[in-house]
Amino acid sequence: MSATKPVVVAVDGSESASSAVVWAARTAVALGRPLHIATVVHIPAFYYSEPYLAESFKDELRRTATARLDSAQILARQSIDDDLEIVTELLDGSVSDRLIELSKGAYIIALGPRGHGEFTGLVVGSATVSVVSHGESPVAVVRGRTLDGRPPTEGPVVVGVDGSESSIEAVEHAFEQASARGATLIAVNVWSDVSVQPSLGATPDDPLWSSIQTGEEVVLAEQLAGFTERYPDVVVERVVARDRPVRVLSEYAETAQLIVVGSRGRGGFAGMLLGSTSRALLHTADCPVLIVRHVNK
Repeated sequence: MSATKPVVVAVDGSESASSAVVWAARTAVALGRPLHIATVVHIPAFYYSEPYLAESFKDELRRTATARLDSAQILARQSIDDDLEIVTELLDGSVSDRLIELSKGAYIIALGPRGHGEFTGLVVGSATVSVVSHGESPVAVVRGRTLDGRPPTEGPVVVGVDGSESSIEAVEHAFEQASARGATLIAVNVWSDVSVQPSLGATPDDPLWSSIQTGEEVVLAEQLAGFTERYPDVVVERVVARDRPVRVLSEYAETAQLIVVGSRGRGGFAGMLLGSTSRALLHTADCPVLIVRHVNK
């Protein structure tokens, strides 16, 4: 394996995991990174009451997992036209724990929103939420519209900007993704998450709101400045709006190929691992969502 951090994708045989493999393979090629396909074999605790039963069941699961990895590797190669370094790995243990551990050496880890083992009514599975909340690399949740099961490759890359530390890192990843994909970057700063009646002075031409709007335009310009110089090939559209962040970003997701956000914005509580906007987008976005969590080194 190359010393370059890989794009990691987790597979479990589900349809959503297959979409994640396609997205991860295309992303690895675009970024010039290797692809690491992983699957986890988990034995429920009650099987260990009969050691022979547990070993027999484990052997069966490992055979199935090996076949799953082989199929995922074939799918990855079918999804791209370029040569790609691919490594597969079969792991034992807790799915969440193993994937969080993998994230430590990953450039990006890609997941489907819900695996085979999740309840049908869940939009986003527990393992995905756990990795998004605790993983040390950016996490791509490959959800939303598809064409023949494949994520979109057309449309802009959209990034949510709010001045927080994770937002700054999200902007960096968004520029890289837009450059690699030859896509336009739409940088969105949505600065109000409340609705105020016009009778209370919340009209567009109100001096207070106008000054806030101007200030937020400055915040956006400052966060983009260094990256526009580093990525002169990326066409950038700037949007500053007073609205609910989830609503605006969800609307852009309808035509975007990727949404990039920080895990927790400036309005979140210090102890929160996942903010309301990033959490909501996991349930509502109509395209893959890349969530970038600020990790203190």
